[in-house]
Amino acid sequence: MNTYDRQILRLALPSIVSNITVPLLGMVDVAIVGHLGDAAYIGAISVGAMIFNVIYWIFGFLRMGTSGMTAQALGARRLTDVAQLLVRSLAVALGVALAIIILQSPIRQLAFAIVQPESQIRNLTSTYFSICVWGAPAMLTMYGLTGWYIGMQNTRFPMVIAITQNVVNIIASLILVYGLGLGMKGVAWGTVIAQYVGMFLSCTLLLLYYRKLLKHLKWTGLFEKQKMFGFFKVNSDIFIRTIFLVTVNFYFLAAGARQGAVILAVNTLLMQLFILFSYVMDGFAFAGEALAGKSYGAKNASVFYAVIKRLILWGAIVVTFFTILYLIGGKPFLTLFTDDADVISASAEFFPWAVVVPLAGAMAFIWDGVYIGITATRGMLYSSVIATLIFFVLFLLLRESWANHALWFAFVVYLLTRGLIQTAFFKYFHHFLKV
Repeated sequence: MNTYDRQILRLALPSIVSNITVPLLGMVDVAIVGHLGDAAYIGAISVGAMIFNVIYWIFGFLRMGTSGMTAQALGARRLTDVAQLLVRSLAVALGVALAIIILQSPIRQLAFAIVQPESQIRNLTSTYFSICVWGAPAMLTMYGLTGWYIGMQNTRFPMVIAITQNVVNIIASLILVYGLGLGMKGVAWGTVIAQYVGMFLSCTLLLLYYRKLLKHLKWTGLFEKQKMFGFFKVNSDIFIRTIFLVTVNFYFLAAGARQGAVILAVNTLLMQLFILFSYVMDGFAFAGEALAGKSYGAKNASVFYAVIKRLILWGAIVVTFFTILYLIGGKPFLTLFTDDADVISASAEFFPWAVVVPLAGAMAFIWDGVYIGITATRGMLYSSVIATLIFFVLFLLLRESWANHALWFAFVVYLLTRGLIQTAFFKYFHHFLKV
């Protein structure tokens, strides 16, 4: 294991530990409601969680843009910029959160108009949404802080915060659902409580460990036009790219919901396997953000290209592991989430798609990390636009004959296309990088 491998693992492993708690939390929520005796609860959790995933993914630039710009500023030793980027990101985060709370009613109605869930699922989801929306300030604040920590080459703090938040969420949800009998409300309130615990812990760690660095903060010019333009210029590509990614994920959910509660539940359960893989891959993507961004900011070409090669190697190792894992033990995992015989039986037909997904999606994760780190976000945008168009063309052409198989096939091709285009973009246009 060389120096670059150690650097990658030093950043990736804490990120994987913290990321893995996110899908595990979603799995626990699904398992909690999955044993309440009705597939509609699984569907409602899926729809409710997806609505907030859409909202938070759209504003994911608060994390991604912050990490890349912070890493580059750190590599160039521009400490005033490092401190200002944090404050700038948090200010935007709180402004966005306030807008979400104010506009919660039209957001909920728009989501229902797109997904068109059955009436029982709609009512349960509405209950979940009306509570969880109050967690937006905490979540978006943590987005800004997490991105800044990653840019500072510190993935340990996000790990501690994520573990704490998710342990609180699981305990609170179990107590509220089974102890107090609050059902869907209990799951929602458990989520909100955990989000604010995570936010306060994140702020506390910032003040305890980065007090000296924050002394470099200069309020003069913090929100001047040129700096804000630079902040939003980098993030606009990420924002638009995320819109396309969200569109695919949201439509995937909606297309499943329109096929009934059982197919929606099947897709939700199988998607848990992809989510588990994706958060492991994101650990290496976060390492790419930090290391590629820092070496790019320091203009160290040898380190920059060496990091990319090792990231690709680690991506191949992860894909191999998950493919074998799902082939051997994937199906028994599903019984942990629900005891609904119809859902378990129906999932067998579509399970092979869940096995193929890691191979198709690996390169997109690696390149996302590199592109975010060097803030070369245009390549991410182009790949997402083209891949999204291909997804919809394939699904619309095949849905009549392939039904739900068309949905999964289009999704696999979509993931593969993103990775291939980003690889080609870097191969043919990397000479424009100023490293």
